[in-house]
Amino acid sequence: MSIEEDDRQLRHECGVFGCIASDPWPTDLDVAQIISLGLLALQHRGQESAGIAMSEGDNHTHFNVKKGMGLVSNIFNDEATKKLKGNLGIGHTRYSTSAGSEEVNCQPFVVHSAHGALAVAHNGELFNAGRLRRMVLARGVGLSTHSDSELITQALCLNPPDIEIDGPDWPARIRHFMELTKLSYSIVIMEKDRIFGVRDPYGNRPLCIGKLMSLTDPNKAEEGWVVSSESCGFLSMGAKYVRDVYPGEIVEFTKEGFHTVSVMGRPHNRPQAFCIFEYVYFARPDSIYEGQMVYSVRLRSGIVLARESLVEADIVSSVPESGTAAAHGFSMKSNIPFAEVLYKNRYVGRTFIQPNARLRRLGVAKKFGAIVENVAGKRLILIDDSIVRGTTMGPIIKLLRDAGAKEVHIRVASPPLKFTCNMGINIPTKAELIANKLTIEQLAKHIGADTLAYLSVEGLKEAVTEKMPNKSAVEVGHCTACLTGEYPEELTF
Repeated sequence: MSIEEDDRQLRHECGVFGCIASDPWPTDLDVAQIISLGLLALQHRGQESAGIAMSEGDNHTHFNVKKGMGLVSNIFNDEATKKLKGNLGIGHTRYSTSAGSEEVNCQPFVVHSAHGALAVAHNGELFNAGRLRRMVLARGVGLSTHSDSELITQALCLNPPDIEIDGPDWPARIRHFMELTKLSYSIVIMEKDRIFGVRDPYGNRPLCIGKLMSLTDPNKAEEGWVVSSESCGFLSMGAKYVRDVYPGEIVEFTKEGFHTVSVMGRPHNRPQAFCIFEYVYFARPDSIYEGQMVYSVRLRSGIVLARESLVEADIVSSVPESGTAAAHGFSMKSNIPFAEVLYKNRYVGRTFIQPNARLRRLGVAKKFGAIVENVAGKRLILIDDSIVRGTTMGPIIKLLRDAGAKEVHIRVASPPLKFTCNMGINIPTKAELIANKLTIEQLAKHIGADTLAYLSVEGLKEAVTEKMPNKSAVEVGHCTACLTGEYPEELTF
């Protein structure tokens, strides 16, 4: 993420992770440790709270659960993970959008139904949460939070349309839930000895599958399976990326492996709507989406940006680290050398909050220093991934001018943000978004830049799809609602 997080207020809601060992309990695989490593890799998706629910696979009435407020590393130390026994489990790291930052909203949510315990972790925001909430309450179900994730958990516990004969038919219940709401969710669900990975029919939120390779026995096919919001942590835990969970797919994981239970289509054959801002901003650059690495998409965004908005300059640089990949792409296309001009102080907390504009300006100064030798007397092109409120770029430009920059040209590797999300990303109200207040020329003057230019919507789409393996498939599509106001479905309340 770039510049002052609390000032920009562009945040994702959550990350989900699940793991199941290929051997029954007690397994040699430390599943709780794998899940904590997975959540640590997903920490950029949420820093408010984290939780893990574990099952030993032979008891449908009890899960081992640990949840708390704060960062993953503070909640799940060695002592905590040792107490989380089991050969399968799911985890969650959270940033709230639809419910408050309180311990009661920590996930995974665990409920005890007539059919046993069920644990659910969710990333996204239900497009029709109000209507679904009224339906659940009308069935006599009490809700203790305003979280969409608890709503999902209770909706799953309602009987599916068809009659169940031999116990609960969880796949049918999941399909029933998916019929009730098409957006927006990636969910991991655990009951007794299996995990389900579920992605909404539009594929708006990411979810992928990995195989845990044996580190000691080369003849063993795998030690287990993982399912995660992103693949960025797979290599560090000895896992290999297999594929994305497909839009609308329900995947069942057992100790024998995984298989597709069903795939739900989209109404009226509408295209997929994977969040395009996952590529721009949220994902770690080493994650794989739709068969391509996020870093490569950001590099191509810079290439297209240079083609669209080139200006004469001596140096191309970036706001670290969010704009770095795009800046390298811009440099490659323009033949203008890349050089660092800002140093980021990594010891300033991301939750550094200041109550007024002057102190926020000092906060930016605490985060960045200028590399004077690369700045003095130079014409600079500075690349960032996005501008939200426009209140932090000005102090950065002033810092560079004070260091002797002759010109500062701002290039943004995404189109202007103009609309709210309503699908799991905490974007400020339309009135707070600077692109709705000022023209590009006015904004350049406001922040003190010589020129300012954004990547076009078509340019971003080109960067995302150019190297996509199945880009010609008719169902391929991306949600650009925050950029264009075109939502996959009409918002209902």
